[in-house]
Amino acid sequence: MTEQHQARKRFGQNFLSDKNIIYKIIEAIRPAAGDRMVEIGPGLGAMTEPLMERLDHLHVVEIDRDLIARLKEAHSPDQLTIHEGDALKFDFGSLVADGAPLRVVGNLPYNISTPILFHLADYADKVKDMTFMLQKEVVMRMVGEPGTEEYGRLSVMLQYRFNMRRMFDVPPGAFRPAPKVMSSIVRMVPRPVAECTASDEALLGKIVTAAFGQRRKTLRNTLKDLLDEPGFAALGIDPGLRGERLDVATFVRIANHIARRAAPAA
Repeated sequence: MTEQHQARKRFGQNFLSDKNIIYKIIEAIRPAAGDRMVEIGPGLGAMTEPLMERLDHLHVVEIDRDLIARLKEAHSPDQLTIHEGDALKFDFGSLVADGAPLRVVGNLPYNISTPILFHLADYADKVKDMTFMLQKEVVMRMVGEPGTEEYGRLSVMLQYRFNMRRMFDVPPGAFRPAPKVMSSIVRMVPRPVAECTASDEALLGKIVTAAFGQRRKTLRNTLKDLLDEPGFAALGIDPGLRGERLDVATFVRIANHIARRAAPAA
């Protein structure tokens, strides 16, 4: 199957083609023979091939039938397990039935990057680490610090569950076709469960979403349906602040305070 594959906009396809960048990414991932690894969106195999050179076996998740056909033609099932379908709906937990932690890598499509990050966060307790290439703007939001323009819902919810580090940037010229934006490599390592202390993570998500729903409004307004003035006072939080001023630990304190107040008396 030698004909040229046309990148499909509906799948957000931009194929990595710069060999020096590919080598740099593989060195950052540092795959080892015994690793349980899955690649999201292998595309034309730019990362798949060098990963397979170092791994005993590789899993991939791919939605494009033409690319799946190419992968099947090029590789034996002994080397590569292809999971056909949408990564947003894929059960990554199914790959760790024997308890071995999963390593997740990929050049994530820009058009679904945020929802797929939230989907993957649900499997954090089964993951050793995740290394992704994403639009630089998204990575800056992921690692954003309180008080900065980049800091928001994505920052808080991912930083609650992961330690993250932006590793290096990848220019548009490293891809075919070249995107109009800069990309970055980010490493995500799940935090120990003992550090994730929100008693109700769904409530935490609701609070964070409300706090950043209208960025220019103060907490007094954005959280008015969740926390009253005595609540702010009890927590020592100025209700005149905006959500972007609160660190992750403070959002967790708010969530746990509200959860305690809502809990029925023993």
